[in-house]
Amino acid sequence: DFNDAEIKDAIEEKKETLSGCTVTELGSEEEVCDRSARFIADGKILGWFQGRMEWGARALGNRSILADPRREEMKNILNERIKKREWFRPFAPSVLEEKAGEYFQRDYPDNFMSKVSVIRTEKRKLVPAVAHIDGTGRLQTVSKEKNRIFYRLIEAFNNLTGIPMLLNTSFNENEPIVCRPSEAINCFLRTRMDVLVMGKFI
Repeated sequence: DFNDAEIKDAIEEKKETLSGCTVTELGSEEEVCDRSARFIADGKILGWFQGRMEWGARALGNRSILADPRREEMKNILNERIKKREWFRPFAPSVLEEKAGEYFQRDYPDNFMSKVSVIRTEKRKLVPAVAHIDGTGRLQTVSKEKNRIFYRLIEAFNNLTGIPMLLNTSFNENEPIVCRPSEAINCFLRTRMDVLVMGKFI
């Protein structure tokens, strides 16, 4: 975990390389989520660095790259600009836990993005960026109790768009998932990500 003072120090250390960027410190978690949801809804690719780092095989909303699942072209954009993956590898949906059954053919929790589920046929056209060629998605359900700020971000996106999920992929570029603020800034600068959100800083 890194607090806002440590994040601010990392930004100060990278001040020269960030000279082409606007750095804003926001006042509240609500404002961070609302501004970030608006960026994503507007088609921006957003690096999301919050709280304690995940330990395990997946990025679960603390060290993630997030994008709009409604945009079919987003898979190609992410691969061209950041991930450089093979075309057939899907990106995952992170969905509000209580809304999972509306979009997937199961509605029990899966916090760890470890299983594949069929996306309901009538919903696939709404979230093409996270629908694999066979109509499945490796979903993560997100609850307010397990990850409050990530839940609030998805909730804010749902309030804007009516879609209770985000495209979620690991915050890295052919390297281990970023851990420290300095690593997040380096990945942001090295790739063609649009926005970096770390703690209360955009």
